[in-house]
Amino acid sequence: MSQPGTPMWDEKHLRLGVRAAGIALWSWNVDTDRLTMDEIGYDLWATPTGEGVTFEDLSANIHPADRDRVRAAFSATRGIVGPYEIDFRILIGDEVRWISARGRGDDENIDGRVMYGVFLDVTGRKQAEEANELLAGEMSHRVKNLIAIAAALTTMTSRSSETKEDMARELTHRLTALGRAHDLVRPVPGQIETAALLGDLLSVLLTPYDDLGAFSGRIRISVPRMAIGETAATNLALVLHELATNSVKHGALSVDSGLLDVACLVEGGVASLVWTERGGPPVRPPGEAKGFGSGLLARITKHHFAGTVDYDWAPEGLVATLRIPAERLSV
Repeated sequence: MSQPGTPMWDEKHLRLGVRAAGIALWSWNVDTDRLTMDEIGYDLWATPTGEGVTFEDLSANIHPADRDRVRAAFSATRGIVGPYEIDFRILIGDEVRWISARGRGDDENIDGRVMYGVFLDVTGRKQAEEANELLAGEMSHRVKNLIAIAAALTTMTSRSSETKEDMARELTHRLTALGRAHDLVRPVPGQIETAALLGDLLSVLLTPYDDLGAFSGRIRISVPRMAIGETAATNLALVLHELATNSVKHGALSVDSGLLDVACLVEGGVASLVWTERGGPPVRPPGEAKGFGSGLLARITKHHFAGTVDYDWAPEGLVATLRIPAERLSV
């Protein structure tokens, strides 16, 4: 006798519970190899309801990469002691579904030469697992890239700095520039994610230098409305920081009245970014030996952007022109 208030579980209730859980029931006659499923099972395999099928019939829908493994596993189920579980993919048209087949082996609980088990649609779980693996791989790749960039900057900055204080300051500024670019193209959680624009990136990166003079607004930016990708933003941040650092040390931004114009023109699939300084001290062309900044700028422009950089060391101010395939700025 059940206790008062205890629900009575009969076949109807069990079937309702199974249906609510999305569990497909199947039976397999080990002599005739015939499989019979309930309505959920037929829907899962996209097979007409009520028809008896064999494993070979169903295997036509199993993903080719999983088919041999599943055949071997099903053949071995009668030799398995206790419960078993097999996960595999099936193809329904262009749709890929993940199925988990579960039962008990070693002829356990066999009734009239018929074994019983269930099919579960685990597509959602598998997709989540794949997404997590992809995210973990992407995060690992990004962390390795950041470590490589930081290591390279540390090594090269140490070669161009005379004191440890200079090195700490320059390295901090370069890493901060990367951080600003990253914040722009990767907004914090909760913000609406939209494509970063080239003009916004230039403004974010150059605003700190605009506050170094006697008046604000001496840095002027004129660029078309165009999106910029995360990788391009990271590398362009380094390029702009090197140009700005050189200007603060020796060029237009080294005096209160100096002016800087940054413009961009896109023609024939090539973006020409022009950096023009005016109002600074007289410009003298550098010697043949390249410093760290100019070397870094040249490497980034060539290897990451597949572009070129040209310098016009006019006495009234430096003009640097970066020519980059426009498509490289979107990645």
